[in-house]
Amino acid sequence: MATESEADLGRRLRELRTRNHWRIADVSRMTGLATSTISKVENGHMSLTYDKLQQLARGLSLDLSELFTDAKRPEAPTLGASRRSVGRAGDGVMTQSGTYEWRFLNADLVPKQMVPIVGIATARTLEEFGPLIKHEGEEFLMVLEGAIEVHTQFYAPVVLKAGDHMYIDSRMGHAYLAASEETCRVVVVCTGAVHEIEKAAASHPQPVARTKPRKRK
Repeated sequence: MATESEADLGRRLRELRTRNHWRIADVSRMTGLATSTISKVENGHMSLTYDKLQQLARGLSLDLSELFTDAKRPEAPTLGASRRSVGRAGDGVMTQSGTYEWRFLNADLVPKQMVPIVGIATARTLEEFGPLIKHEGEEFLMVLEGAIEVHTQFYAPVVLKAGDHMYIDSRMGHAYLAASEETCRVVVVCTGAVHEIEKAAASHPQPVARTKPRKRK
């Protein structure tokens, strides 16, 4: 049975094709995805990894979040405009990169100046993580479960435990590593263009074989 996110993506993709008079072959040509993959996604028979979602969005000239909401880009809100997006537990667009499992929250609100994310860090070493991430804007991190070892370009690594938090300039290279054996869950709020944040996360390779958790004193 298709998940809610898979069904939403299938409906949106079919709606986009109908609205723009695209054939499946046209979407395949624009995105580089196989026609069989596109057909399965539209029918809710296949989910896409984060890099494939990004490939689809980029090929259709959309932000990733627009694949799950109305394709018409609303104008930027003026001062005094009233917008809101209510999320419930478990809501959000679930994606996965090589080193994170991300749930993009309030994805129905486009555009927005902040990108709220709940994520699970899975890499345990920088070798497993790959190059440090950089993107425009700033970001706030708070650990919800477990512990996170934060690596930044200009500072020594620091371990944050549940309830600890940090604010950084996102243009500085950074990485969040799992630093405990239990699930290492964080909430991250980023500023800057959504597509820049998605591009930075999607640039990561798939992780190498998982190392054993390091024992901490």
